[in-house]
Amino acid sequence: MNEARTGECGCKSVDPGSQTPVAPQSSGEWVSLYRIPKMDCPSEERMIRMALDGCAQIGGLTFDLENRQLRVLHYGEAQPVTDRLLPLGLGATLQETRAADPEAIEAATAAATRAGEESGTLKILLAINAVMFVLELATGVVAQSTALIADSLDMFADAAVYGLSLYAVAHSIRMQVRAAHVAGVLQLILALGVLLEVGRRFLLGSEPESALMMVMALIALVANSTCLILISRHRHGGAHMKASWIFSANDVVINLGVIVAGALVAWTGSNYPDLVVGTIVGLIVLNGARRILALKS
Repeated sequence: MNEARTGECGCKSVDPGSQTPVAPQSSGEWVSLYRIPKMDCPSEERMIRMALDGCAQIGGLTFDLENRQLRVLHYGEAQPVTDRLLPLGLGATLQETRAADPEAIEAATAAATRAGEESGTLKILLAINAVMFVLELATGVVAQSTALIADSLDMFADAAVYGLSLYAVAHSIRMQVRAAHVAGVLQLILALGVLLEVGRRFLLGSEPESALMMVMALIALVANSTCLILISRHRHGGAHMKASWIFSANDVVINLGVIVAGALVAWTGSNYPDLVVGTIVGLIVLNGARRILALKS
């Protein structure tokens, strides 16, 4: 019984009662440790969660971004988990599989409960950002404000992130990544469009409506502050929720920037404050599109 064996996935696991590697069994509760060298930010964690979503064998996930590790509580063999991780191109390798102890099972149950609560919050954030994208974009066009248009695209970027996190579990990994790339391409096109519009208005001039700018930015500030409050109780949870909290906090800062730009437009009569803020936000959205398009299927 102490003879070392290799599991079907080609990696060895360890029996908690000894230091002898044994093959994972086809039934029972197990904890597998994966080393994922390219998992170094919340976007990779989000993609891993999407890839493992809907896998009936999984009971819970624990991420360690600092050490590039993932622990998976699962039922039966680890191979189905490995099969979903490998296509992501993050270099995932199975390090070991151990029989799950009561503490691991309890922790996984608590994590599943938190995940359900977080999912409800993400749906609200998605709805708020989607509505504000439409309102800000329309107002930005009417007010001739590149800052408002760019801020609306930032709302779209956040809505895309939340939407991808909640994407239907029935879809394949390839379809999930393809959906992410579609959102990234659209985000890229819109961001480049804003930057080109900034250049056009810089050369030909524009007359942004400062009052509309400030009123709409104030409404967006209230919306993003609401998102910040909703997600604040989850910001000490998983890295994906910490990232969502950071997104909302950054949006509040951007909204304040648009309000200041509107005030400067009213004070100076110049369109430069609007163009400067529009350029900054456009670059932020452009960088977000680049990171989405960098994800591999």
